[in-house]
Amino acid sequence: MRHARIRDPAGTVRSGSYDDGVVTAAGEAFDTARDDVDLLAPCEPSKIVCVGRNYADHAEELGNEVPDRPLLFLKPPNAVADPQSTVTLPAGKERVDHEAEIAFVIGEQARNVAADEAMEYVTGFTCLNDVSNRDDQNREQNWVRGKAFDGSAPIGPCVADPEHVPDDAAVELRVNGETRQSSSRDFFMFSIPDLVEEITTYLTLEPGDVVATGTPAGVAPLSDGDRVEVEVEGVGVLEHDVRQG
Repeated sequence: MRHARIRDPAGTVRSGSYDDGVVTAAGEAFDTARDDVDLLAPCEPSKIVCVGRNYADHAEELGNEVPDRPLLFLKPPNAVADPQSTVTLPAGKERVDHEAEIAFVIGEQARNVAADEAMEYVTGFTCLNDVSNRDDQNREQNWVRGKAFDGSAPIGPCVADPEHVPDDAAVELRVNGETRQSSSRDFFMFSIPDLVEEITTYLTLEPGDVVATGTPAGVAPLSDGDRVEVEVEGVGVLEHDVRQG
């Protein structure tokens, strides 16, 4: 099953099953293409844990070495942007890039989880765009300005149960219909179980938290008016627009 959240015409937030843009909740079907129905981010994370350089080709394109352990950074709740929303890029920056990512959502509190038990804590998968302000990222160590700005993590359109998402699931990003990134889980440097083990050694993951598994090669700047699509096999397509701040 795939799960999504909406705000219905009365302003009530509902959760239900998601199929081809329709959310069924409390026995009623809501078409998310309607102007009076808002498709929301499918979860409300207390934090997003992001993995850097988890694809060797992306590390290479940025001139970086592949790390010997997962490179981790955080995005706070204010970074979450809904599907079909418009992301405002930080003003006055020369380069703000897209980064398509397969993300997974935590289903129950996880602390000191061994890799061989990790998938028991994963409730499902979703799409994420790690929108990245390179101007400031390249000037700072902790990447707060570069990665944690408002709306820098569009998520959605749904959370797909793990059985829907193949072990070699493809991930692709298109801007205005042009494919810019295309890869799959086969090319992860660190597997999902290894990521869960590493992350929960240091911090507790709460239900609804999101882990973004890294981006493949092909990152490139976004421009005012761009339409972005992130597609993860088994999940669907996350769509959002971009405007210059």
